[in-house]
Amino acid sequence: MVRFERASSLKTTACVALFVAITAFSQEPVPSSVTEFSALALESTWQEVSPQDSGTAHLVTAKIWNAAIQAALDKFGAIHIPTQTEPYYLNGPIVLRSGQRLTADPRAELRLVPNVNTCMVRNEHLVGFADQPVPADTGPDTDIIVEGGIWTTLSAGVKRANGNTRGASAVRDPVPGTHGVILLQNVRHVTVRNITVRQSLAFAVHLANVDGFTVEGVRLEAHGRDGVHVNGPASNGVIRDITGDARDDIVSLCAWDWKNYASSFGAIHHITVAGVVGVPLQKGSSDSIRLLPGIKRFPDGRELDCPIHDIVIEDITDIREFKLYDQPNLELGRDKDFSAGVGKLENITLRRLTFSRPGVIQVAENVEGLAVEGVKIAFRPAGNFKLIEIGPMSGTYRHNAADPSTWVELFSPDRDITVRGFALRDVQIDGQAMPGAASSLVQIADQHLNLDYPKTTPRGGRGRVRMDAP
Repeated sequence: MVRFERASSLKTTACVALFVAITAFSQEPVPSSVTEFSALALESTWQEVSPQDSGTAHLVTAKIWNAAIQAALDKFGAIHIPTQTEPYYLNGPIVLRSGQRLTADPRAELRLVPNVNTCMVRNEHLVGFADQPVPADTGPDTDIIVEGGIWTTLSAGVKRANGNTRGASAVRDPVPGTHGVILLQNVRHVTVRNITVRQSLAFAVHLANVDGFTVEGVRLEAHGRDGVHVNGPASNGVIRDITGDARDDIVSLCAWDWKNYASSFGAIHHITVAGVVGVPLQKGSSDSIRLLPGIKRFPDGRELDCPIHDIVIEDITDIREFKLYDQPNLELGRDKDFSAGVGKLENITLRRLTFSRPGVIQVAENVEGLAVEGVKIAFRPAGNFKLIEIGPMSGTYRHNAADPSTWVELFSPDRDITVRGFALRDVQIDGQAMPGAASSLVQIADQHLNLDYPKTTPRGGRGRVRMDAP
């Protein structure tokens, strides 16, 4: 099914990003202030729950700015949103066409009206490919810039989300799988920079079917889902300077993905992820980075290989979990939505990693080339500490802790994996070089059935790992 919406190598990556930036800046129109169109911002009244309150709704009377912002974009192709005392409320997504630019003062707050349940910004021509591979020509939008602002749906968790639990592309007939605060799908040469996403349940930035992109300077505040979430096909991108507290992955590259969070599927390649920083433990952030390849099986039986290759992840601080593993759909049922086979990672480099607390790189996919180099462990690890765990995984999710019949396996413990070309180099612990770190910091293990399950967990499995020479 095809759905349309129309609104009333790493050096190569760096070169493409530079070209995108130069092209974008050379063509940027001079933005007009939204205040010039304030007469189009109409006042309305609704009920709203503040996360700072005890959950009691209060009456809000404020202006809704969608019409004013769209009018400025229609006339000038660019809009600037200055700071003001009150939030700029939106009752649906701002729609950006090719070549358009939206900037906001770093202190300007844009807030979604309760019960809208959509993204806050998107491009014009979204094309969903839930049921087939993405064809070569999809009529993408190009040269779009979103910069600045504090973006929020004012959520304090699912039960206090002001009715905004999804980041859909539209109120009616949205493209399936769209789920962002900033949603750019079916785009080329786009930039998102210097934004804050606060208290939202959709991905802060959701990209898909994208080539040539930069996402930088993203700050997450009490954020309820992924920070930067990229679905395939995606290529030639830079994601850098991302920090803050998120209840899911700070950065997630998902070539295959759970179908309720992906509008398209395909290879992800030639991406650099840099300068991602975890937050103090008391904030409760997941502090994780995910790479999720796989094999998408469409409803008609066709299969699409969705690999991830030529990725650099560098200058990373205090990420607790690097997730390089298969994971069926926990929400819709692992038997209803899963990768048709073990996914493939190729030419993956993790370098200049700093840990001031325990962290782990978990590998449970087929791998052709994985280098981990320049690791600084700035604490004295316990004797059983493992930096890298290679092998099929098993974990138990307890829907009802008292009823084992409701427990679900999180991973794919019966699948074999093969890892070729693995290297761990240049490891320091407490400032001391550890030339023999590979033998003590790497665990390579098969799965085994737990005969004592459910008295003890996880269930385990029969999956094996094979480590081959390069």
